[in-house]
Amino acid sequence: MAENCGGKCSSCSKDCSSRPLHETLRKDSSVKKVIGIVSGKGGVGKSLVTSLLACAVSRDGKRCAVLDADITGPSIPKSFGMNNARAESVAEKKEDGTDGGYLKTVKTKTGIQLMSMNFLLQNETDPVVWRGPVISGAVKQFWTDVCWEDVDYMFVDCPPGTGDVPLTVFQSLPVDGIIIVASPQQLVRVIVEKAVNMANMMNIPILGLIENMSYVKCPDCNKEIKIFGESNIDKISEEFKIPLLARIPMEQRVSKSVDDGDIENLQVAEIADAVKAVENLK
Repeated sequence: MAENCGGKCSSCSKDCSSRPLHETLRKDSSVKKVIGIVSGKGGVGKSLVTSLLACAVSRDGKRCAVLDADITGPSIPKSFGMNNARAESVAEKKEDGTDGGYLKTVKTKTGIQLMSMNFLLQNETDPVVWRGPVISGAVKQFWTDVCWEDVDYMFVDCPPGTGDVPLTVFQSLPVDGIIIVASPQQLVRVIVEKAVNMANMMNIPILGLIENMSYVKCPDCNKEIKIFGESNIDKISEEFKIPLLARIPMEQRVSKSVDDGDIENLQVAEIADAVKAVENLK
């Protein structure tokens, strides 16, 4: 390890034995910043948060992309109304003269670049019945064998937990930071702690926490109704010294926008601090 190492390998130019061996992008690809969206459990809204952040940062004039690393349960295409799209495969000769090729991203109406397993299936409902090493290999190929065109911010929608795929993302991609998504249930502390411990083990900076499904707002009196009970996310934020970036309410308009594939026209004011945290990455 280099002297005075801060553990931020993705932004370090020094060559040392502890530096992870990230997979290399294609020569015609460019990705400046990579942000992982993670959680210790499923069903908390990682894909929603990933999509909202990509859309919000894109509206600020940045070129954004989403790498859907949830190979067996992809939901990004549906959110953007691209569930019937298919990724174009381009054949080419490798430098050694052998046959090769690459994939083109699927672009949304506003120009966000997407890559998801669903773009490679004949039918979007076809199951992906693969073991862990094959799934991890697919995630690597989404990074190395896809032409990512001049991306300012790539958001990686990780599957839940701390298994093969999040580990592959942390080890193979130059992740600049992660955002941990949680929900208000009391189990959340254990869930967050797992994600925090994994990030610390891999020397990945944590940008902050986002609590999804935080409350429902009464349409008559505007009162916040805590349907899961009182949240302890503020205590968790303080205990782990991680900024609480957003508390996203449950709203019918949000679920309708996702179901309609119209998330690019959805604006959620509560994620403003999370957008700033991403755009302030150095």
